Amino acid sequence: MKNKIILVHGYNKTSRDMKVLKKNLEAQGYEGILVDLPLTFKELDNSIPLLEAVLQEVSSDCKANEKITLVGHSTGGLVIRRLLATTQYLNKINKCILIATPNNGSELADLVGKVPVMCTNIFKTLKSLQKEEVKSLLLKENCSVEIGAIAGNKNNLILGNLLSCENDGRVTVKSVEFDGLKDFIILPYGHKEIHYQQVTVRLIDTFIKTSKFGEIE
Repeated sequence: MKNKIILVHGYNKTSRDMKVLKKNLEAQGYEGILVDLPLTFKELDNSIPLLEAVLQEVSSDCKANEKITLVGHSTGGLVIRRLLATTQYLNKINKCILIATPNNGSELADLVGKVPVMCTNIFKTLKSLQKEEVKSLLLKENCSVEIGAIAGNKNNLILGNLLSCENDGRVTVKSVEFDGLKDFIILPYGHKEIHYQQVTVRLIDTFIKTSKFGEIE
C-alpha cells in the first residue's frame, strides 16, 4: 500500500511546478497527487473548496486506516493551513509539510501592495499574501495534524535584496517559522529550487515516518 501525498503548488504556478517533487517522492514509494489551483488572479480562499474536493476524492479511495499527507510549496502551504482550519476531512490527514511558505505573510506582497492596481485588481492571490491578509485567514497554530516547515536561505533572486533579513529570494526565514510547528529546518537553497532537491525529498520522507526532519546529510 502506497502512502498518498497531495502536492500543492505556489503562487502563479501550476501542477507542472510540482512534477519533479512528485517523481522524486514516488521513487521513495509514495503516490503523488497533483492539483491545479487558481493562485494568481483569485484570492486564496477560492482555492480551499477545490483542494477540499481533491482531499475528499483521494480519501474515498483510502483504506480504513490509511491517511493522506499534504505538501505545499510557498503559497500552497498557506492553502493547506487554511484547509486544516475548515475541512470536514481533518481525520483523513496524516501530516503536512510546508516548503518556503510565508506563514507570517510576505514582505514582497506588502511592497507590491503599495501599487494598488497591481495587487488588488489583478493579482488577487498576491493580495492574500500580505501580512494583514494572512492574519485574517484565521489559521490555526495549534492543530491536531502535525506540521513541519522547511525554509530556504539562499537569496539568489533580485527581489530578495528588498527583504529585511535572511531569505530565499522571495520569503524570509522568519516568515516560514511559527509556534505551532512540530519541526522546522533551513536548507541552503532558493525559493524556486528548494522543492526540486533530493534533500527535500529525504526530509519529507523522514518527517512522515518520525514527525522530525532529523539531520541534513
